[in-house]
Formats: sequence, C-alpha cells, structure tokens
Amino acid sequence: MSNATFRGDPYRVLDVRPDASSEHIKRRWRELAREHHPDRAGTDGGQRARLTTRMARINAAYDILRDPIRRARYDATTEARRTRSGEAHGGATPSGPPPPPPTRPVTARFDTTAMFHRRNATIGPRGTGLRGIAPADRRRGTRGRDLRASRPTGPVSRTNVGGYVRTPTLDEARATVLGFGRFHGLTLGEVADRDPTYIDWIASTITRDRDLVLRARVVAGDLDERGVERHRRAVSV
Repeated sequence: MSNATFRGDPYRVLDVRPDASSEHIKRRWRELAREHHPDRAGTDGGQRARLTTRMARINAAYDILRDPIRRARYDATTEARRTRSGEAHGGATPSGPPPPPPTRPVTARFDTTAMFHRRNATIGPRGTGLRGIAPADRRRGTRGRDLRASRPTGPVSRTNVGGYVRTPTLDEARATVLGFGRFHGLTLGEVADRDPTYIDWIASTITRDRDLVLRARVVAGDLDERGVERHRRAVSV
C-alpha cells in the first residue's frame, strides 16, 4: 500500500515515536498483531469485522514505516507541511494546543451619567435658542407662557382664520330667502312647510354658501324636535 492512499499518521496508528528505530517499530507491530488479530473474535461476526478493519490499518501503517524509502518520503512530506504551517504563524513551528477560535471584539463602555437630565430641566443659559430663531420669552404674545415641547399640550398656538360665526336663531333661519332652485324666492320656513326634505338636501349638499347651510341646519333641527317625518331623497334644483 502506498502512503498516498493511507490517511492519517502511521506513527500514531502503531503508537510509536517519529524517531523510533526499525526494530522497535517491528516489535510494536507484532504486539498489535497479536492483540487485534481477527482469530481472537471467535464466532462473534461483528467483533471479527472490527478486528479485521483494525488489523488492515495496522498493517498499512507498518508497510510505510518498515520501508526506509517510503518512511523517509512520508517524513519529508510531513516536515514540509509543518514548515508551511510554521511560516503561516510567523516562521515558528506552532506547538502546544491549538489557539482558541476568534471571538467578537468587546466594544468600549461609556459612562453617560453626566448626560442625564431630568424632565423639563434647563441645560443652558436662559434665553439661548436656535440660530435664527428668537428665544421663546421674547416672541410676541409668548411672554409669561411656558412653551416647552415636553408639555403634553404644548407648544400649540391656535388661530381662527375665518373668524367667529354666530349661530342664527330659528326665526332668522326661517326668514332666509332662497336665491336658486324650484323654491326660488321663498323663505326656508316656507320651504320647510311645503317640502321638508328639501331643507335636509340643502343642509347636506350645498357647500358654496356656509351661511345658508348653517341656517338650513337650524331649520332641520327644529323639524327634528317637532318630530316632522321626511324621507331622504335626491331633490333636483
């Protein structure tokens, strides 16, 4: 058997040192042959198969080490592998147990205690703000008000663009005169008496006249309070 087909270390298979003499290797082979000979298994087929495999490996290792040329070739190949491994580790042949596997680097830990501030705490001189924005207490209409964003309801400024719209009374709403449709010229009160569904249609459909819609809703609310029944239907103008 050639050492090209032998997998493993023949010295380890025969349990001898790499510098052992030929006589010592031969004596060790005989000891292993007596210990692992398949005839020792008797009628146990499984044990005989295991001993046969073991004995074949012992004989293959001995075939390499008993031949001076094949042994020298194996030693040279092994030494070359050791040399290449030593060059990969800085020129020195590694010895001892293998190095531990690489681990993830440990990240640095920073003390952020000094960065902690309580809620609504002031962390700078009073009156300093963002570049280009005046401080809150100098803006128009904000003097004396707390506009910090950490407040649940602030900072919020509300403005009514359209102005306040007063809800008309029922009499004012009923006196409103229509300027379109088939009831042109009649008041909302007269329309409510003739066709209450038309009032509902104005309150839910007309969007261009906010005041008219508001007055129609007042009239529709009065119809609801009086219990006037009407069926919602599309009414053409």
